[in-house]
Amino acid sequence: MAIRTAMDDALEQAVESGSLPGVVALAADANGVIYQGAFGKRAVGGAVEMTLDTVFFIASMTKAITSVAAMQLVERGEITLEEPLGARFPELVAPQVLEGFDTAGAPILRPARRPITLRHLLTHTAGYSGANWNGPMQRYLAMTAEERARGGDRAMLHSPLVFDPGDGWEYGLSTDWVGQVVEMVSGKRLDLYVEEQIAGPLGMTDTKFFIGPDQEARKVSMHRRHPDGSLEVIPWSFPQTTGFVRGAGGLHSTGPDYLRFVQMLVGRGTREGVQILKSETVADMARNQMGEITMPVMRTVAPLTSNDFEPFPGIVTKWGLGFAINTETGAGGRSAGSLAWGGIANTYFWIDPAKQLGGLIMTQILPFADRAVLDTFTAFERAVYGL
Repeated sequence: MAIRTAMDDALEQAVESGSLPGVVALAADANGVIYQGAFGKRAVGGAVEMTLDTVFFIASMTKAITSVAAMQLVERGEITLEEPLGARFPELVAPQVLEGFDTAGAPILRPARRPITLRHLLTHTAGYSGANWNGPMQRYLAMTAEERARGGDRAMLHSPLVFDPGDGWEYGLSTDWVGQVVEMVSGKRLDLYVEEQIAGPLGMTDTKFFIGPDQEARKVSMHRRHPDGSLEVIPWSFPQTTGFVRGAGGLHSTGPDYLRFVQMLVGRGTREGVQILKSETVADMARNQMGEITMPVMRTVAPLTSNDFEPFPGIVTKWGLGFAINTETGAGGRSAGSLAWGGIANTYFWIDPAKQLGGLIMTQILPFADRAVLDTFTAFERAVYGL
C-alpha cells in the first residue's frame, strides 16, 4: 500500500472541498521524481478520473520551452541577445509606440527610440502588451480587429508597443516573437524545432503544438469559475493551425511530460544524460536580466479571462531569460532566485536552482490566477519542502 503524504493531503483536500474539479501535481529533485499525483475528475460533475496522462492546454508554460529553444541558438552563436532584430524582420525595423488616442479616438503612434533585441523579448521589456492587462492596448486591438483578421494568422504580431524597448515590463506578444526568431534562425517551423531539439530528446511524447486523436481523447475539460465560487464546464479549443505557431502559448502537455522539462533545468541543462543546454546558459537564464526594472502587479482589464496577478505578493519579482524570479524566499518555501511561470488556465511550475528542486500543478480553470488554485499550489509546494 502506498504511503500517504502531505502532498496527497493538500491536493485531495482541494478536490474534496469542491474548490477544484481535478488536479495533477508532480515534483522532482536532482535524483529523480519525488512525487506524482492525480485527484478528482477531468470535468466537474463528470465520471472520467483525472490521471497522470491527462492532457492539458499549458498556454504560457510554452514560453519557457520557446525561450530554451532561443537560448540553444544563442549558445551556438547563430544569434545574439543584443543585436537589433530589425535586421532579420522587416516588421521590427521601425516599431511604433502607442501613446494614447486623439480627440477623435484615433491611436497616437510615434517611432520607438531604440531597437528591439532578443534580450528585450525574453524579459518582456520590449514594450509589447496584450488585451488582458492593458486598457489602451485592449482598446487598440478592438479598433483594429477587422484589419488584423484580414492579415492572416501572423497579423496578430503587428501591434504597437506601449513603451520604448528597455523602459519597463509588460506581458504580451514578446515570446510569440521569440518563436519567430527561432523559426528565422533555425530555418524550421517552431513545432518541428521543439520536437527535434527539446521535446523529442527529453521523451516528452505528449507535448505538442498540434495534438492528435490520442491526446485529444485524454484532454481535460475547460472550466469557468463564477463569482460565487462554483465551476462549470465551458466549450473551448485552441486553434490547430500550422500557419502561425504560437511560441507564447500554443502547447498542450501532461504533468509527467512537463516535469521532464523541469528536471532538465533542475539538472542545469541535462536530464538523464541528455543535454539540452549548457550549465552556464541555464545559469544565465536564471539571473536577473532586466536591471532595475521590476515586474509590476498585473491588473486585469479582462476579468472573464484573468484576475489580478502578483506572483510573489510583497516580494520584488525580476525576470531572467524566460522566467520570473523571486528575490526572497517564497511563501511555499522555494529559495530566493527560483524560476517560475504559469499558463492562463491555471497551470504553474517552479524550479529552485539552490535546492535542485522543482515541480508543477495543473488544472484547467478560467480566469487566470484563480485563488483556490494558487492556494492549493502553495499548500502543495509547502508539503514538497516539508514545511
